[in-house]
Amino acid sequence: MYLGLDLGTSALKALLLAPNHRVLALTERGLAVSTPHPLWSEQDPLDWETALVAALDELAARAPEAMRAVRGIGLTGQMHGAVALDAAHRPLRRAILWNDGRSFAECAALDEACPQAPALTGNRAMPGFTAPKLLWMARHEPDLFARIALVLLPKDYLRLRLTGAAISDMSDASGTFWLDVAHRDWSDELLAASGMKRAQMPALAEGNAIAGRLRPEWAARWGMGADVLLAGGAGDNAASAVGMGIVRPGQGFLSLGTSGVIFRATGGFAPNAPACIHAFCHALPGRWHQMSVMLSAAASLRWVTHLTGRANEAALLAEIKVLRPDEREAAPLFLPYLSGERTPHNSATARGAFLGLSPSHGPAALGYAVLEGVAFGLRDGLLALGGGAGAEELLLVGGGSRSALWNQMLADRLGVTLHLAEGGAAAGALGAARLAWLADGGDEAEICRAPQISESFRPCGAPPAPRFARFRAAFPAASLR
Repeated sequence: MYLGLDLGTSALKALLLAPNHRVLALTERGLAVSTPHPLWSEQDPLDWETALVAALDELAARAPEAMRAVRGIGLTGQMHGAVALDAAHRPLRRAILWNDGRSFAECAALDEACPQAPALTGNRAMPGFTAPKLLWMARHEPDLFARIALVLLPKDYLRLRLTGAAISDMSDASGTFWLDVAHRDWSDELLAASGMKRAQMPALAEGNAIAGRLRPEWAARWGMGADVLLAGGAGDNAASAVGMGIVRPGQGFLSLGTSGVIFRATGGFAPNAPACIHAFCHALPGRWHQMSVMLSAAASLRWVTHLTGRANEAALLAEIKVLRPDEREAAPLFLPYLSGERTPHNSATARGAFLGLSPSHGPAALGYAVLEGVAFGLRDGLLALGGGAGAEELLLVGGGSRSALWNQMLADRLGVTLHLAEGGAAAGALGAARLAWLADGGDEAEICRAPQISESFRPCGAPPAPRFARFRAAFPAASLR
């Protein structure tokens, strides 16, 4: 039996996977995000630990025999977050998250201090990455910065609590802006540019390698054996790829989570920093991947649901579904930059907007505009990746993919066929469990199998060129600066 833990932004998920590939149990605990100032996004690492313990306490009570059979644990979760710890491994402050935009000035400083960084990292400096967050701390919280003994990524903070070991994996470390991604090692040059040293970094492991053992006190609490391994694990998207069997070059998926991602596996390091494409290590040795990333995908739908006073997303989607074709054509445009944007703009100060509002527009029209705006933002990312010619097919994963209406719109606006994968809503936790299975000696071909396809969405006609052109032309007006 293998346990996958997925520390997302809005919830922690825990999944039990049997060796016949059946998911025996899945539970989650919600998490809150603090936004004390504009552009800021933070969480308390102690809340992650509380959620983890509560989730595993529940699994131990619901499925004690399965928990006794657990041989390995895999970790995944939100990338880029800066967890600064003192010499006793206590958090010095709340973690600064992936969607925090305060460090845009520090990104410019990193570009100036290390002009060769894109060649090393495969990426442009972005406020979401970890390195500019630490440079921000050095400038604005020097007393705390001086006390930093260790910096971890969110899922690796949980590893530290579970095992006592400070270890990260290659895929998650790729998003720090400190990794030499081609050579899969920390770069002393990049560390120095943000005032950090290798001694403050965790050790590195491949995602399918053993990276710690569960502490005896936790094993006893959850009724586990005495020698449970922890795998290196992966960043959220690389873990989702493993969960969906996307481990060979050319395979890809579209993820509709809090953020929106188009992921493509590559056989080698393939940077395209000028287009704001991420080039990261994959979770398996000798493999890499590219990603286009937008910051507010399903988050935009949650926002407009609250804005319109609807009980939940399903209620708003039901209203959108009955809009007539002429009402959809007359809907406003939405710029989905609620938290800034990455691909293709790399702008922390971009903000969302409705364009073309009139008194006739009600909640359904606003909701439709949000769905389409996210689809257009993802099309921007697909074009930056060099796609959009109509021949591509992508798996569809993430919580937002539960809506057939949105899935069909995405296929239409992107001009690609999307396949809804069974288990896609928990792909990250499944991938983490699979990495634990691999670390326990499992065979990749057997473990990293492709999922069953429950439904396919094929594009109906060409994407609406006039609306997309207006969407793209409106971006310069979205910036706060």
